[in-house]
Amino acid sequence: MPADVDESRLSGEEPLAYVDRLARLKAETAWRGLPVGRGGLLLAADTAVVLGTEILGKPGDRAEGLAMLARLSGRTHEVMTGVALRTRERLELRVNVSRVTFRTLQRDECEAYWESGEPRDKAGGYAVQGLAALFIRELNGSFSGVMGLPLYETAELLRAAGIDPLTGRGAGR
Repeated sequence: MPADVDESRLSGEEPLAYVDRLARLKAETAWRGLPVGRGGLLLAADTAVVLGTEILGKPGDRAEGLAMLARLSGRTHEVMTGVALRTRERLELRVNVSRVTFRTLQRDECEAYWESGEPRDKAGGYAVQGLAALFIRELNGSFSGVMGLPLYETAELLRAAGIDPLTGRGAGR
């Protein structure tokens, strides 16, 4: 379910604190939207593509998308994903940080990638699980974290809540 929250970065907010805050905010907002008496677990996540200290959001248009790809070209950036698990009792959170290195990109391939439609609603203007995999020279960290849901950290949260992540059993199930 969507959590309608303001995703604006606070003044002076570090990228790690930003993804932490948004994952928590999305979890709490969605939790409050559940019908009373429903839901024992709610999972929320937020991902930021970070170049230096700048957060690259979703491109607003073609020019912005191409500019993002040009900035990522031949460079290493970080992808930070916060994942929050809200239960009746509490909210727990983990953050995954991965480092992604793009090879040098040519303008024509960036344009072709934009025209594919894939980068239009993606943080940083690319999707690691799609055609942009052709751009990635190296990935240190979590592939699933770069996609937007770090499965290792999600499993940790589920285990801490008494749920077996392989079977979904536990905590009274």
